[in-house]
Amino acid sequence: MLLGEHDHSLDDKNRLTLPAKLRDGLHEGVVVTRGMDGCLYAYPALEWDRLVQRIRSLDPLSREGRMMQRHFFSGAVRGELDKQGRMVLPAALLERAGIAREVTIAGVDDHLEIWDRARWQAHMHEVEGSAEDVAERLAN
Repeated sequence: MLLGEHDHSLDDKNRLTLPAKLRDGLHEGVVVTRGMDGCLYAYPALEWDRLVQRIRSLDPLSREGRMMQRHFFSGAVRGELDKQGRMVLPAALLERAGIAREVTIAGVDDHLEIWDRARWQAHMHEVEGSAEDVAERLAN
């Protein structure tokens, strides 16, 4: 399970060093793609394969199905961590997510979210302001 919130910086080659506690699930490879809400998603290989099965089950004849397939697959990049626990983030994905040098990595159970740090802080301010209302609606 991937957990926690970690602040890091990209180096000049767009490499992101992952905290040691997040590396264990990524030794067999990682897939980085566009996420939701303005971030990138990074999936361990096994979890990516599970997501692929869900996305493949979407109807390619529906506009929404095609949209989700394009969103996740067209920008996806397979990679590996180097010996220092770094992964390269493609410039095109960084640009799409508005990520500069300062990032926050959030563990979200089966994947990581990679955010521009300022955007993460703004997003979490919004989440914290509405989490109780959302929890109550989901409970009903």
